[in-house]
Amino acid sequence: MEARQVMTSPTITIGPDVPVRQAIETMLRAHVSGLPVVDAQGALLGILSEGDLLRRAEIGTQKHRPKWLDFLLGPGRSAQDYVHSHSRRVSDMMTDEPVSVSEEASLEEVVALMEKKRIKRVPVLRNDRVVGIVTRSDLLRAFLNATEAAELPAGSDEQISRDLIAEVERQNWAAPGSIHIAVRDGYVTLSGTIFDERERDAIRVCAENSPGVRGVTDQMVWVDPVNGSFMSPPV
Repeated sequence: MEARQVMTSPTITIGPDVPVRQAIETMLRAHVSGLPVVDAQGALLGILSEGDLLRRAEIGTQKHRPKWLDFLLGPGRSAQDYVHSHSRRVSDMMTDEPVSVSEEASLEEVVALMEKKRIKRVPVLRNDRVVGIVTRSDLLRAFLNATEAAELPAGSDEQISRDLIAEVERQNWAAPGSIHIAVRDGYVTLSGTIFDERERDAIRVCAENSPGVRGVTDQMVWVDPVNGSFMSPPV
């Protein structure tokens, strides 16, 4: 899937000279935790998020450092912190140089950026202008839509068995031929040998995600490949 397929569009934006109070009112009214900051032409300048508003003098949460640390960091850092905790202009509060993606960016790319940068939202650009935004909530909605679309009619026991065997064999963690799968009336019985206890849950998840499966019984035995000790399946 691509960013354009899941993004919220049009998205609410603000200008850099907007008062911080107005920006907060907009966020609360729209039930969003962050806003792209754009210029008059819609080009992205920054992001204002809840995290940028935590350290404020009005509520007594501005940073207080020991004098020795202030000395090491220098007066410039303290001056910067003062601006951030006292300014009433969005341009002073926003996070500069925000990451963004194009409409054609894959969701894999979007999620990788969120994880790497530890952010909750990624603006989507077209010709350098903001046309949408992908948030974690948008990804959750995409998940729901995808799982709903994946609910296919149940096939025969033979079809379920073939599909499940093929899915297990595609996984690089599965040992080919060590797992036996039997299906009767939509109920799957897993037997055979696994060589890492974590494979048990992975194979169970494969079975539970197969269309038409009504239940899964685990009869697999774990065998330690080093010393040959084994563990019976859970009761």
